[in-house]
Amino acid sequence: MKFGRVLLEGREKNAFFEGDKAIVDGRKIAPGKFSFLPPCIPQKIVCLGKNYSEHARELKSYKMIADSPDKPTIFLKPPSAMVGSRQPIVWPEDKDVERVDYEGEMAVVIREKAKNVSVEDAHKYVAGYTCFNDVTARNVQKADVQWTRAKSYDSFAPIGPWITDASEFNPLDARVTSMVNGETKQDSNTSKMTFNAFEIVAWVSRIMTLFPGDVIATGTPEGVGPLKRGDEVEVEIEGIGILKNKLE
Repeated sequence: MKFGRVLLEGREKNAFFEGDKAIVDGRKIAPGKFSFLPPCIPQKIVCLGKNYSEHARELKSYKMIADSPDKPTIFLKPPSAMVGSRQPIVWPEDKDVERVDYEGEMAVVIREKAKNVSVEDAHKYVAGYTCFNDVTARNVQKADVQWTRAKSYDSFAPIGPWITDASEFNPLDARVTSMVNGETKQDSNTSKMTFNAFEIVAWVSRIMTLFPGDVIATGTPEGVGPLKRGDEVEVEIEGIGILKNKLE
């Protein structure tokens, strides 16, 4: 089952998805008749850094501190940064921004309130999984001690197109790819993550209470890189779908 949110006839609606059609209030809606919205409404977006060892080494090439951690490294993005599939990523007006990068990854969507859950029980608190693009102002990230500014500009959290139900997806072994203008830039598998989805949910729940709709982005593999205006990014996760956004 795939579910999420759409804009239909000027109204925000919950939807299920069957192929390329949205099912809203029992009606099947053809593509082009609706727009994707972010598939959930979180209180917070928790992101992992350096969760693929090859990406950690990649960040070292940017002269950033990026050793593979022995504990998850987390940071936050605001919900205001979210956009749905096919909505634009907007180059910030901030004159400090000189480089905008894509970072494709898998995201976990929380089903119910979770606090101090075990790794073994973590799956019980997951509603499903979706695609995520941790868009980053790379030069700003390098300049700042904290990553918040570089990660939080409006439209820097594309997510979707929908959520695939947790019962129908294996987050421990799924191919993750990113393409820019049809050219593959990232190609990896969630099996290569340093910390898997359930370990991440358990870890984060020890620090902060997770609420229904909260998003945990699980980190990006190697192959991140810069975008220019007009580029289209596609983040695809095997068993979920394709998140498409163009940089304007």
